[in-house]
Amino acid sequence: MDFAEDPRTIELAATLRAFLDEHVIPAEPVLDAQLRATPDEWGFRPVVDELRALARDRGLWNLFLPGEHGANLTNLQYAPLAELTGWSPRLAPVALNCAAPDTGNMEVLADFGTEEQKKRWLEPLLDARIRSAFCMTEPDVASSDATNVATSIRRDGDHYVISGRKWWSTGAMNPNAEILIVMGKTDPAADRHRQQSMILVPRDAVGVEIVRPLTVFGYDDRDHGGHAQIVFHDVRVPASNLIGAEGDGFAIAQARLGPGRIHHCMRALGMAERAVALVRERANDRVAFGSPLASQGVVREWAAESRISIESLRLLVLKTAWLMDTVGNRAAMTEIQAIKIAVPRAVQTILDRAMQLFGGAGLSQDVPLAEMFAGARALRIADGPDEVHLAALGKAELRR
Repeated sequence: MDFAEDPRTIELAATLRAFLDEHVIPAEPVLDAQLRATPDEWGFRPVVDELRALARDRGLWNLFLPGEHGANLTNLQYAPLAELTGWSPRLAPVALNCAAPDTGNMEVLADFGTEEQKKRWLEPLLDARIRSAFCMTEPDVASSDATNVATSIRRDGDHYVISGRKWWSTGAMNPNAEILIVMGKTDPAADRHRQQSMILVPRDAVGVEIVRPLTVFGYDDRDHGGHAQIVFHDVRVPASNLIGAEGDGFAIAQARLGPGRIHHCMRALGMAERAVALVRERANDRVAFGSPLASQGVVREWAAESRISIESLRLLVLKTAWLMDTVGNRAAMTEIQAIKIAVPRAVQTILDRAMQLFGGAGLSQDVPLAEMFAGARALRIADGPDEVHLAALGKAELRR
């Protein structure tokens, strides 16, 4: 295994690092000011459009997507770039059109969509003219087991009728989220993993009710489009909106979530690196009891433990990316599960230590640590909770 960055990755990383330092991180207080000026709006603020124009000019666009539709990077090439975007999770991914859930939805459309679906929905998503949402999780069933999904997708002539309740549909509060990818059951009597299908539902279709936004530790992600609870009241869409064939939904979900999990972990490592950078600055500048915090043994231990965690987990993420490139996502499932468990947990600890070092400031909006902590904690549930991945990973280990 060779994880050395190739010339293209080195060039893109240097361009992205400069873009972050010169434009993205300085834009964070601008975003805060624009949010304060428009407290009732959902979706991107003007600063995002400005950053997107700059990112396009620098060739930093759709880096996440392999093949003809994106930058055609391997997972191993994209890994260090995704990590860099984690330094500013609110702005960098959206500036590069590399933000969830659009990334996963674009992958689904690129891999499984018809030519008509690609033209109608993938092309405007690639161009960032619209946004999207992914509707899988449900409030009434244990959605960590995707076979529990109860939303009904019923064939009726040339249409399908969708009925059910979803929540944690990220981005759906944004009025620009014009298309929803909905997972539901087309045949409850089929084999357990062939009951589900995925279908495209326009957000403005008759019967789509956006019930309310959901918060994460009080953060509503208003600048991205929030997380919505949605009810589908007998929503009718053309049969041509089905993605793949009936019964393909579970397999499509697994194909979508695999890359999504590694992308989350890459960005989380970037969050950890920014936290450590803030810790270095704080520890060397802040004086307590007559000496800099950096002279305290416990602070040095925190810094050392954080560095060990970041370096070791980065190697595991890179190994996972390499395996996904060389043997495929399915064969890399053990490593995908391992990083999905280990990275958010470790990053949460690193952020917790950083907040402790900053004291009251670490809990406030003056530094990004508290919001990053909320994001890291959410990752321990999103795309499958720790316990589900631990159970699957342990089962595989004991079968060796």
